[in-house]
Formats: sequence, structure tokens, C-alpha cells
Amino acid sequence: MTALLEGIKVLDFTTLLPGPFATMMLSDLGAEVLRVESHTRVDMARLAPPFIDKDQKVSCMHAMLNRNKKSIALDLKQPEGITIIERLIRERGFTVIVEQFRPGAMDRLGLSYERLSGMEPGLIYCSITGYGQTGPLRDRAGHDINYLSVAGVMSYSGKGCTGPCQMGIQVADVGSGSNNAVIGILAAVIHRTKTGKGQHIDVSMTDGMFPHHVVSGIRALVGETDPGLETEMLNGASLYGFFETSDGKYLSFGGLEPQFLSAFLKTLGLEAYLERIFEPDINGELKEAVAEKIRSQTRAYWVEAFKDVDACFEPVLTVSESLASGHAAARGLIVEVPGPDGAPIRQIAFPIQFSGYKPQYRWAGPALGQDTTEILKSLGIDDREIGEMRSKGVIGGV
Repeated sequence: MTALLEGIKVLDFTTLLPGPFATMMLSDLGAEVLRVESHTRVDMARLAPPFIDKDQKVSCMHAMLNRNKKSIALDLKQPEGITIIERLIRERGFTVIVEQFRPGAMDRLGLSYERLSGMEPGLIYCSITGYGQTGPLRDRAGHDINYLSVAGVMSYSGKGCTGPCQMGIQVADVGSGSNNAVIGILAAVIHRTKTGKGQHIDVSMTDGMFPHHVVSGIRALVGETDPGLETEMLNGASLYGFFETSDGKYLSFGGLEPQFLSAFLKTLGLEAYLERIFEPDINGELKEAVAEKIRSQTRAYWVEAFKDVDACFEPVLTVSESLASGHAAARGLIVEVPGPDGAPIRQIAFPIQFSGYKPQYRWAGPALGQDTTEILKSLGIDDREIGEMRSKGVIGGV
């Protein structure tokens, strides 16, 4: 079975989450990904609990984000380290670069797009940052919560009584940064096959959130009122939302269409409200009636009651419940990947199904610099030179 991205070779200079997640997706599809890591400043993902082993040396997060990748530990502040990168591009065909430093950092190392593309015109060079390579915020530090705030998303995500809500997942990091990086890289690869030319891809995690205003926020673009907390059909101003059960759990209702609303209210025994649905100010009364009804029984009771009802009504599952669900099993969303000692590690699978390809999960994230010697020897560097580089601190790791 030929991998979808066979022949694509990626140098991954990223750390933490957005970049590693993007290159994980590329590696799952068969790209050859080589992590270029610092042995003087460890990636925080390697230190994030929980750990696979009792000695706390292998982080579950690192093991997943860096599966199928190899690792070379280089000091890029030394000329020899830069020379190795140049040789990997020229001699080994690593013509896709993904980096996640602040703007200008790669330039200062001598690894700018301008310099490297002069050496390899087909180079595809993807830069992932919070605010982009240009603009007044380009040099500011930030994290997911900041990008969502600057993009306006949090101004209407939350409750009127408590304000913006903190997301449980990294929406801008992954949904914007990682996914847009992969889209950009694959588009550039297709373009390169036609023209032979590469390009620089500027991925801003903040920019990637702006299109998400397409439903409620689009009115502001044409000068109408800004959406606010609990003012929109999808953010709390309708029945579309979450309801607590008697056992402190939650259910979700997303039925916007009349047939779903009708089935929902009939199953709850509140069908009388269907005749009043167009009355002014009925929404508050209806929401309270639904909330009171659902609070009267357990989550399990309502799951059984709605088992055969087509109403966009589902339980809010814990992560463990979701991972153990019939849906996850049927869709193959959990895979076992060989860990450092060969024992399988449970991880989340690549989420897209292909009729002619199944992602290969060959190994979990490698130890820091685990493949340094192998990579250097592939460039014709002998043991003596490797020993000298190690003694000078040009290379490191295991």
C-alpha cells in the first residue's frame, strides 16, 4: 500500500502543540518527518504528564504528537548545525520546512526562507505563529486563549452572568494553526508538482479564527450589531444548548429545524408549547420548562427515552466515556502504537477515512536525538566526525 504522502520529506523545527500536531498528521499520511530538536532546551511536550513509564521519561502527549517521526538533536547556534540542515535539504531532499518560532528567529539562525529557497527553489516553508509574520502584533507572545480573544470569538462565547468561557480544548492552536498549516502545505505541494516552485506559507492562529464568525459574527462585517453573550441562536438565546440532569450530568440539544424541535418537545411531554412557539418572549419560559423537565430525571433515563427519537439530542460524555463508545470503536478512533519498549500505547487515530489508504502507526514519539547518528551517517559523516560534533555540543541527545 503506497502512502498518500510518500516522498514528501519534512524538517520539523516546531515544539509544544500546533506545529507538532500538524507534522503528526503529515507523518500519519506517510510523509517522512525529521524533528530538529534542541538538546539545550527541552520541548515542554516531553515534560507534560501523564507519563507512560514509572520513571516519567516518556510523556503520553509527546508520544502521540511525534509518532512516526525521527529526531535529530542539533545546536543551531553553531555553524556546523546549520551546515547539517543545508545538507539535509540538498542531499536528502527534505524540501518541506515547518517552524514555529517568533518572526525573525529563523532569519537570525541563518535559516530564513529567502536564504534556503535560494539554495532550493522548490522549498515549501511553513511558519506557524500566533499573529502572523506581519502586523502590529507579530512579536507578541500568546496562547490559545489570546488568539481566540483577539479574533473576537470569546466576545460571544460564554454566559451572560459569568462572561467568556474557557475552552476545554485548544481551538486556535489545533483547529486553526495545525489544520491550516496542513492545508497550506498540501496546497503548496500540489502547486510544486505543476511548477517546480515552492513558497513561504504564513499561518497565523489568530487569522484562522476569523472565518469561524461565518454564522453569528458575519453581521458585524456589514455594519450590523455585534453578537453578544447568549444573544444568538447558537450561543444560548434558544433551546440549542446544554441541560443538567438530576444526577449532575448534562445533555445537549441541537435541534434547530421544526421537525427536531417537535420530536424533542413531544418526548419531553411539553408538546403544548408547539402551539405557542411563535409567541413573543416565549423563549425564556420554554427554556426554563425544558430545563426543569430534564432536571427531573437522570442522564441515563433521558438517553433511553430518546434512544429512537430523531431530535439532535445526545448525552455530554466524559472523555473516557467517549473513548469507550460504540462510535469510537466502529470508526477506529483509538489505535495502539508501539512505545519505546515495544509495548503498545493507546493513542487517538488520524480522523479521516480513506478508501485506498490506512494510516500507519509505526512508533511513538522518539527519544531526544534518538536518530542523530543514523541521520548524520546518511550524509556520509563518519564516527570520528560525529564524535567531534558531540564533544563540541553541536549534536546531543541519546
